[in-house]
Amino acid sequence: MTITGVVHQKKAMKTIFLVRHAKSSWEDYSLKDIERPLNERGRRDAPFMGKLMLGKEQVPDLIISSPAKRALTTARIFAEQLGKPKEEVQVIDEIYEAYTTEILYIINALDDRYASIALFGHNPTMTDIANVFGEEYIPNVPTCAIVKIVSSATTWAELDKSNSKRTAFHFPKQYMDK
Repeated sequence: MTITGVVHQKKAMKTIFLVRHAKSSWEDYSLKDIERPLNERGRRDAPFMGKLMLGKEQVPDLIISSPAKRALTTARIFAEQLGKPKEEVQVIDEIYEAYTTEILYIINALDDRYASIALFGHNPTMTDIANVFGEEYIPNVPTCAIVKIVSSATTWAELDKSNSKRTAFHFPKQYMDK
């Protein structure tokens, strides 16, 4: 509060949850890559990891996804587990087959009214981005893994590796299949 009684609100830091799509099916080779659905393990892991995100982390303000069926299905399952309408998942076509620089461009262009986002995409890009913001090298972000990146940036345009770091890395086999 200032002397004049005007309250200055501090802008929120930015948080990204990178999520690689859950395990997909290779059963039908006639399908295009973008059309591949989740397999049984993917349908099991996605709700589990969505609940894990809810229990361990915050609920993202915005969920965005690649248009690929396996990524969008994963994002919608997470949305349900996080108590968000699955219809609110925003699809950004450019996430599919994007390079790291393209994903970072998408992030830098986000509306600043969102303090946190979950971005559902694919490898090798998810692994590459996780390593941009991490001190310890991750050789592979597994399917349905969640990588949390926290930034001191107050706008998405300012977010880069100088003001952001990977703070968490969760994947299904840490908790299941033991």
